[in-house]
Amino acid sequence: MRKFVELLAAEGVPMAVASGSSARAITAVLAATGLDAMVRTVVSAEEVPHGKPAPDVFLEAARRLGADPAGCVVLEDAAPGAAAAHAAGMRCIAIPYVAAQADAPEFATADLLLRGGQAEFTARAAYDWLTRSGPAG
Repeated sequence: MRKFVELLAAEGVPMAVASGSSARAITAVLAATGLDAMVRTVVSAEEVPHGKPAPDVFLEAARRLGADPAGCVVLEDAAPGAAAAHAAGMRCIAIPYVAAQADAPEFATADLLLRGGQAEFTARAAYDWLTRSGPAG
C-alpha cells in the first residue's frame, strides 16, 4: 500500500484516510508509517453522524479534499466500507481483509475486486487500473 500511496503522491493526487477508527488511531498509524507526509486529510467515523455502511465518512473526506464524490476512488478492505463507497457514488477497489469474505454481496458493488486480498494487491496493477479506467461517470 505504501508504494501505491507514493505513486499517487508523485502525481499530486489528493488523498484522505476515511475510517471507522478513531482520529487518534488514524494519525498514529500515519505517523508511525511515515505516510502522514503524503496523506494529510483524515476523517474518522467519530466526526460524522453515521459510520459505515453509511457513506458519511467518505462524503466528508471528499468535501474536505474539495473533490466531487463521483471522481473519488475508495480502497476498502471490509464489506461495510464497500457498501459505503457505493452509497457515496464513489468507485471502489475492494481488497478484502479476509479473502474468504470476497463473496459478500457488498463487495459485488466494487469496481475492482481483488478476491485474494492483500496477497493479490500490487501498487502498479492498482495504479494502472486507475489510469486506464479514468474518472467515474
